[in-house]
Amino acid sequence: MTEDTKKEVSRWIRETYDPAIEKRPERKGEFTTISGAAVRPLYTPLDLESSGYLESLGFPGEYPFTRGVRPTMYRGQFWTMRQYAGFGTAEESNRRYRYLLDQGQTGLSVAFDLPTQMGYDSDHPMSLGEVGRVGVAIDSLEDMETLFSAIPLEKVSTSMTINSTAATLLSLYAEVGALQGAGADKLRGTIQNDVLKEYIARGTYIYPPAPSMRLITDIFAYCSESMPLFNTISISGYHMREAGATAAQEVAFTLADGIAYVQAAVDAGMDVDRFASRLSFFFNVHNDFLEEVAKFRAARRLWAGIMRNRFRAKDPTSWMLRFHTQTAGCSLTAQQPENNVVRVALQALAAVLGGTQSLHTNSRDEALALPTEDSVRIALRTQQIIAHESGVGSTVDPLGGSYAVESMTDRIESEAGEYIRRIDGMGGAVKAIEMGFQAGEIEESAYRYQMEVEAEERIVVGVNAFTVDEKEFAGDLLKVDPEVERSQVQRLVALRTRRNQAAVDSALRALTDAARDDANLMPLIREAVRVYTTLGEISDALREVFGTHDPH
Repeated sequence: MTEDTKKEVSRWIRETYDPAIEKRPERKGEFTTISGAAVRPLYTPLDLESSGYLESLGFPGEYPFTRGVRPTMYRGQFWTMRQYAGFGTAEESNRRYRYLLDQGQTGLSVAFDLPTQMGYDSDHPMSLGEVGRVGVAIDSLEDMETLFSAIPLEKVSTSMTINSTAATLLSLYAEVGALQGAGADKLRGTIQNDVLKEYIARGTYIYPPAPSMRLITDIFAYCSESMPLFNTISISGYHMREAGATAAQEVAFTLADGIAYVQAAVDAGMDVDRFASRLSFFFNVHNDFLEEVAKFRAARRLWAGIMRNRFRAKDPTSWMLRFHTQTAGCSLTAQQPENNVVRVALQALAAVLGGTQSLHTNSRDEALALPTEDSVRIALRTQQIIAHESGVGSTVDPLGGSYAVESMTDRIESEAGEYIRRIDGMGGAVKAIEMGFQAGEIEESAYRYQMEVEAEERIVVGVNAFTVDEKEFAGDLLKVDPEVERSQVQRLVALRTRRNQAAVDSALRALTDAARDDANLMPLIREAVRVYTTLGEISDALREVFGTHDPH
């Protein structure tokens, strides 16, 4: 930028910009993003002059991947449209998956109920009232076979949102593939397998951190040999953002967890370039449109530097941050739920402009219940309209070079980088979790945001402004039949009576013996599920050796 241009920009800001004229009567607070960062009245080349942005921007598909992980991005292939679904029994969820595939969905995403997530069978006392409620109930290989009936796993990519019991669910999936005639080396998909964020923001952990990390690295090692097309972890910031994290905190705490997983695998003797390309990430996309676009760009740039410089990865695919995005569930309102269609559309567009590889769009009624078939179709159509009608996928990184977006990208990278340095100083993500650092930072941010909403300094349409006398929601709501739990328990009891109990007992003994040693547990878990050992029995066998995590 020439000196004359700099002087002209400075003159405009000094002489023309008057803060008094921007005090919109409905806005009581300052102009800030949802994360609380100040938004300038005008962004100019001066905001980028000292940031080194031209040097760090690069080209799509090249280090540091600010502009995307592929040279052609959506000109070559659209993102995977992967609607998160699962409820009730395996039969019901199978019908929903087949419906979504018929409607043009390009990948599956499985939601499991809380007992499945926590390692309890459906007839366990802790499961009472929760079977099939927030996801599908999976107790055994029998349920998993039903879940994917008539869905050829060799042709479909499947994401499974499961963490503490990830090794068991991945083994069940591999066994279903084998029963269909698909070798494990042909199966594609992602398993979340990110237990650290459970200790920070979600709570569906079972074991203490150390054995949980062992299970994760066992999965890394097993898949690098036997399931090379499967993404072994989806390092998730989504739930932290849902709990109240800012954009920079979401990036920082997610990447800090990623550092911990990579370091654990390296410490276990694995070559970083053998597994790093199968790491994936999972982010939230919130309402603050430009900040969200910038967030994804900053995350890619940070991770590329971490992998190349900290871990000395040599393969460029090891430097790429590939991620799935889900629109913000916490932004959906029970008031005027039709407005959620607009929120989701804007969030989805931000994810696409930010360069996501995979996307789930929430449904309009999710603040009230699990989504109906009609609502899910609207959510999927939102993605399809963005892909086929908006034109935003016709050029790569269309907001690249925007003064505002580039400045926000720099800010988020700087703030997140500082958080990562603080976590490093505490001894890493696990130590910081044990100290309550991430949870404390998120709680403070969540409190600030809620106070802004209650003071009407931040407008939420239909909640603290533009309200109406509420009527009943015009659409139907999905209700899970209480009969689901009874029938699921009956099937489980029947399975136990006809399986080979001696084979089950032998498999469980072998698993507990291996857990006391340092053997990779994945082959033993696969053998256990093959003989119809239940998820709860496998989890109990590991609880016997590992114990359970007590956050207090």
